[in-house]
Amino acid sequence: MTSIVEDYQIVEVQAIAAKKAAKKISILNTNEKNEALNVVADELVKQLAFILEANEKDLQNGKASGFEKAFMDRLTLNESRIKDFAEGLRVVAELPDPVGDVLSNWTLENGLRVETIRVPLGVIGMIYEARPNVTVDATGLALKSGNAIILKGGSSAIHSNMSIIEVMHKALEKTAIPKEAVQFISSTDRNATKQLFTMKEHIDVLIPRGGGSLIQTVVENATVPVLETGVGNCHLYVDKEADLKKALDIIVNAKTDRPAVCNAAETLIIHQEFLAKYKLELAQTLAANGILIHGDEMACKELPGVIPATEKDWAEEYLSLEIAVKIVNSLDEAIEHIDRYGTKHSEAIITENQHTARKFMQLTDAAALYHNASTRFTDGGALGFGAEIGISTQKLHARGPMGLPALTTVKYMMSGNGQIR
Repeated sequence: MTSIVEDYQIVEVQAIAAKKAAKKISILNTNEKNEALNVVADELVKQLAFILEANEKDLQNGKASGFEKAFMDRLTLNESRIKDFAEGLRVVAELPDPVGDVLSNWTLENGLRVETIRVPLGVIGMIYEARPNVTVDATGLALKSGNAIILKGGSSAIHSNMSIIEVMHKALEKTAIPKEAVQFISSTDRNATKQLFTMKEHIDVLIPRGGGSLIQTVVENATVPVLETGVGNCHLYVDKEADLKKALDIIVNAKTDRPAVCNAAETLIIHQEFLAKYKLELAQTLAANGILIHGDEMACKELPGVIPATEKDWAEEYLSLEIAVKIVNSLDEAIEHIDRYGTKHSEAIITENQHTARKFMQLTDAAALYHNASTRFTDGGALGFGAEIGISTQKLHARGPMGLPALTTVKYMMSGNGQIR
């Protein structure tokens, strides 16, 4: 077992290696980066059995530790999921390369030519929990955008992550991208994670992805700039002018498609006039899909089998087949509830009234807003990014699902002919 000092030295060596590799990858052309991503994707599929064998060790450890169902779902890999994240790399390879894009240009009166262009961030530190797919998604986006990446996954997925890293390193050896551009911190000691927080001389940005406590810890303790991702207490507001079929379909999808992910609905807000018309159909649909309701006083009165909601329920990210139900008598009351308890992730309104929808979209503060659609689309893959490195709920630099452009910054490039000031 290594000491804290040894762990720090190892992490620092990895960070230095990543910084050197970042210089090399930043000048590669788009074809070289795309070819590398496709080689990695092919190798991941080729090594399916090797990765699944490693994942099984993590799953057995998870069962022995009594991990919750939602946690186990995020941890689980299968042939389909591996092929999906390999395909995600191929999609990323097909996307336009943001590096080198000229965002604006102008010429000053003295003839000095000015351009602002997209450039890589440099070295990205990625801290995440039991999501082996993040190892691949984050790597693909980092490499395509010309960055090196240092990955620190949770100890619960250590075997899965190390097998994936081994496969990716093997693949990168056949490409123009140095394998040192992808670093993985294998120590399961929390101190190894904390070391990333203060390595400003080597790391340009930290991205935490996981539960609220992880994100809060990084935000509060890091001296490295943080691109903050957020937990998802996502709301569906069913307006009095909502179409019944659309409402029921969206509720079922947003809650049951993958309950353990951050873009699943956790709170259902219903206008009392809609409830009065369709409470039987609503109750039958929720019951048929095994959804447990925590409701306010009116929900308890009007719907069967409702557990009285506590204050905690309105802020809860259940990540399971449970939902909080709030009954309101106006759009303003719905927005007020979202303002109080929402996490600025994804919010949806179901209504046939365009004016009501527009007001909801304008006044609700969130990274992603939906009219007559499920919150499950707040996802890099679903929105055409190939993958995402996280969903930002902050307002500076990047917001919403973060794809390739979010992993770049700008440089001002000036070209003159001897101008002086």
